[in-house]
Amino acid sequence: MTIAARTLAPRRRAGHTGPATTTSRGWAVPGEEPDLLRPGARSLAGGRALHAAHERFLSTGTVNGVRAVVADSWRRSLRSGVDPERPAPPVALTDADLRSYRSEHPLQHALPVVRGLLLDAAVTEGFLVALTDADGRLLWVAGDARVRRAVEGVGFVEGAAWAEAHAGTNAPGTALATGRDVQVLGAEHFTRAVQPWSCTAAVLRDPTGQALGALDVTGRDAAASALMLSLVRATAAAVEADLRARVLARGPGPAGGTGWPGPPVVAGWPVGGPAAPAAARLEVLRPGSGVLHSPGAPARTLSLRHAELLLLLAEHPRGLHADELAVLLHPDAMSDVAVRAEVSRLRRAAGPLVDRSRPYRLAGPLGTDVASVRQALAAGDARAAMDRYSGPVLPRSRAPGVEQVRDALASDVRAAALHATDPVVLERWLDREEGAEDWQAWERLVAVTPPGSAAHARAAGRLDLLVRRLGTGPAAHPWR
Repeated sequence: MTIAARTLAPRRRAGHTGPATTTSRGWAVPGEEPDLLRPGARSLAGGRALHAAHERFLSTGTVNGVRAVVADSWRRSLRSGVDPERPAPPVALTDADLRSYRSEHPLQHALPVVRGLLLDAAVTEGFLVALTDADGRLLWVAGDARVRRAVEGVGFVEGAAWAEAHAGTNAPGTALATGRDVQVLGAEHFTRAVQPWSCTAAVLRDPTGQALGALDVTGRDAAASALMLSLVRATAAAVEADLRARVLARGPGPAGGTGWPGPPVVAGWPVGGPAAPAAARLEVLRPGSGVLHSPGAPARTLSLRHAELLLLLAEHPRGLHADELAVLLHPDAMSDVAVRAEVSRLRRAAGPLVDRSRPYRLAGPLGTDVASVRQALAAGDARAAMDRYSGPVLPRSRAPGVEQVRDALASDVRAAALHATDPVVLERWLDREEGAEDWQAWERLVAVTPPGSAAHARAAGRLDLLVRRLGTGPAAHPWR
């Protein structure tokens, strides 16, 4: 089965409730998967039919020939007084207020994950990637520069409010209004000026299930493809897993709290308090990449694929569907058959550690050296984090889901080193292959070591070398 067919098949994302009811044509009826588009909607005739349905609704108030999620959204947009001729999303946050708000928003931690799984590809594929808050305000927008300039004309800019009540039907606004993943294709947008564009969005939730915001991809028709829906869903799952891991690493706050309102339980595992003692442990940091330690059994070196699978399942305790695993395991995705075969082989290798449920999940807690590093970072112990961080996560892996874990952990360790006042922590980061040419870290070492010391002289010399080699200072980073 192709990726497109697999994604268009009726299926509920983890967290969705209710029976999956389908028509004889195999696509979900209203109320279950209204975000999925019929294949014919992308044809020229399908586009004309959407435009005709939109004109008919604006003229008569009668809506037919469109998906239920779109029809309901058009009605809400009309009741809210949205002008179909001219989108006017207010810029609710500007400049300093936006920067301050973003620095305190929990989704700031999602940026490395989104960058690794979506943004890097978006820059070359003609898409924009955006993150909103729970009220639909655009917090971050990045991607193809030409697309970004084009959509600025309809008010799709950082700080603007793209909730349905302001901007009409659009993927992030409608996703937040309905609480589920949504795709909006062309003329399904309520306002005419936005109809040249298409988009896919998923709601992002904190560990208690409360909406934090939405993840959106905007572009031409391909931005509302079946493959894009899988990519956005997989990225959203990765973001939520990272947020849960941060809660676990932080441990109990005042009066046993976690920083989130209430102690959630995911798949029977407490997320709020200290993590339960792990019955098994997975090492994925170099040099011990892919080693599984189980009680009462000798350590086993796993194949790279099995190590990838176990790490991804540990990072996503709610479980992953086959198509989500396919996107996270391979740059070009895998077939469902290949995923099932790999999971079956993993069960034979890992024994009872992998549950026989769908979606796929672990049968119990699995400790990882990744989580151990995160716990040290959360405790503010940079030295312990550096002790435990023995190298990149599964350095030979090219699985997108593993790469995002690798990049996020390296970024967090680097940030701890840069903020440390202890020169030893900085030097240990700089002695690693990852830190050897880290301009900012060498600058920081110059700043925290006394002039005339060996460490100060070494750092100054390395900066001179980098200037000669690179000819410039550190490059500006997207979303910084």
